[in-house]
Amino acid sequence: MSSAAPSSPLPVAVVGLGADGWAGLTAGAREALARAEVLIGGPRQLDLLPPGECTGERVAWPSPLRPAVPKLMAEHAGRRIAVLASGDPMFYGIGRALSEELGAGSLRVHPHPSSVSYACARLGWPVEDTEVVTVVGRPVARLAAALYEGRRVLVLSAGAASPGEIAALLRERGFGPSRMRVLEQLGSEHEDAYEGRADGWDHEPGDALNVVAVDCRRDPAAAAPRLGATPGLPDTAYEHDGQLTKRHVRAATLCALAPAPGELLWDIGGGSGSIGIEWMRTHPSCRAVAVERVPERAARITRNAAALGVPGLRVVTGAAPEALAGLPVPDAVFIGGGLTAPGLLDAAWAALAPGGRLVVNTVTLESEAVLGDRHKRHGGELVKLAVAHAVPVGGFTGWRQAMPVTQWSVTKRMVDQTT
Repeated sequence: MSSAAPSSPLPVAVVGLGADGWAGLTAGAREALARAEVLIGGPRQLDLLPPGECTGERVAWPSPLRPAVPKLMAEHAGRRIAVLASGDPMFYGIGRALSEELGAGSLRVHPHPSSVSYACARLGWPVEDTEVVTVVGRPVARLAAALYEGRRVLVLSAGAASPGEIAALLRERGFGPSRMRVLEQLGSEHEDAYEGRADGWDHEPGDALNVVAVDCRRDPAAAAPRLGATPGLPDTAYEHDGQLTKRHVRAATLCALAPAPGELLWDIGGGSGSIGIEWMRTHPSCRAVAVERVPERAARITRNAAALGVPGLRVVTGAAPEALAGLPVPDAVFIGGGLTAPGLLDAAWAALAPGGRLVVNTVTLESEAVLGDRHKRHGGELVKLAVAHAVPVGGFTGWRQAMPVTQWSVTKRMVDQTT
């Protein structure tokens, strides 16, 4: 006698809502909400649903939201669940967390136009040419990495205070002349907008549901240094005590590390954090951990990361190799100091998976001997980087040679696993 196959779990409906609420939904999205036995969302979203049409049990998301996802899904397993999202659920929305937790095949997503689509429609901005930065649950300092002359940036606000915070950041980073437009309640009958320049921003906080459009304009007289999109930022962009990989060597080091989207770097001997910071600036999905044994320098790395738009840089205060224990597996490792510490190079090499990259810079003969030995054993590229700067010599100009840097860069091979 054969037993019946177990029934498949009911799919979870994920419905995007706009500020226009029920009136802006498609027939399919309305049906999914009307059939749901459990309706999960934020209080504002739940309030947009008419009780007569949506009779399911209403459950508000707790805070913090992300850890609550598996618990709520398990509590209501076997019931028809509909989860509410703002706009497009897969654009900085709950759809990502649900997909990661349940799998894409367990979801039925009903997208709504996102606030970005609405904003670009109102502004006449091509969506594909518009930078988007969210400060919802994230530091406003993230915006700094997107600031370039002439760029258009949409900032997804965290609330009514966000426009004022954005204006303050623009002024601090030398972008006071930038035009700001605040678009409120996009898509609803209460839609509104107001604007001004960041250096003269005096608006009182308005509606919490807003998007800020920024036309970036840099003040040519700003004290803040001009920052480019490639590695090798000016040394003056960093707060430091002398422990800083200088600009030209830094650019060569990032070239050897070869960051790619989504990859993780260990920056060992972080100093001022410049390598990890510029690694993260190459792409929004790049991640880095800076390991620094001196607490004052570790705090400085955190400040530099925020100032340069990558506040997500993780800083670990401690001496390597002990401080490396428990860190996530890196795609690349940079060692900028402490190379002669017992076991450091071996620990960094062992942490790399096949295909991972290791780059080491040194200026001492003792460390150079270590690199020469490893180069013989593992191959890679061993180079000497020398930079000279023009300086006054009496009434003339001459060259002043900086201390040369020996750099070893290598990719770990599948067959080369030993230290």
